[in-house]
Amino acid sequence: MNPADFEHAHFDPGEFSGTVRMFPIPNLVMFPHVVQPLHIFEERYREMMADALVGDRLIAMPVLKPGWEPDYAGRPPVEPWACLGKVVLHNKLPDGCYNLLLMGVARVKIEEELAPLRSFRQAKATIIPDLVNEEANEYHELHQQVVEVFESQVASGKAPCSLKPLLENELPLAQLTDLVAYALPLGGEQKLELLSQECALTRARTLLTFLTGNNPPRKKPSVTAGFPPRFSVN
Repeated sequence: MNPADFEHAHFDPGEFSGTVRMFPIPNLVMFPHVVQPLHIFEERYREMMADALVGDRLIAMPVLKPGWEPDYAGRPPVEPWACLGKVVLHNKLPDGCYNLLLMGVARVKIEEELAPLRSFRQAKATIIPDLVNEEANEYHELHQQVVEVFESQVASGKAPCSLKPLLENELPLAQLTDLVAYALPLGGEQKLELLSQECALTRARTLLTFLTGNNPPRKKPSVTAGFPPRFSVN
């Protein structure tokens, strides 16, 4: 890993082209404000990485819809909501594979997949900015409730102690909810629901519902993620 690569961590939504390289996988819901280690070894995704590194360094992480297995090598359908990430550190290995750190920079909605002109998949996507009203009466109450519930998860061993110092920095509610949603072993459908919610207040209320056990019955989770995350492979 080259520490100098962190100079690429800045993201300007105004410079976004509207076209994303897609790295769809079945077992990870990525969120803005977090950093995910990835190991790239498939030839099509090596080409994707090479293209990203000479371009805007952006890669979208959608989740494959259920039933993807028979067509994994092709173009199985993906969920419409995804996290746009930026490569902030990378290391190309002697065999041509890559280890990298991808920093989530924005929510995006996949609008239309493009024709297969490259070995990797590309799509038209729209950036969905966070909507948050810090002057809303419930903002501070929701922020405090998320912190308290997360601290109880840490105390019970259900959440990583390594994130506790972050809670002492008074993170904005939008960032706080994304970090907590990513770090906790929620079900895949729950994580996707949180990723799809652009309003930080709504996201916080939904997250609290999931964490306090008052959510309605849901089918067995298909996607989970622990923290710290392992390297995700394609």
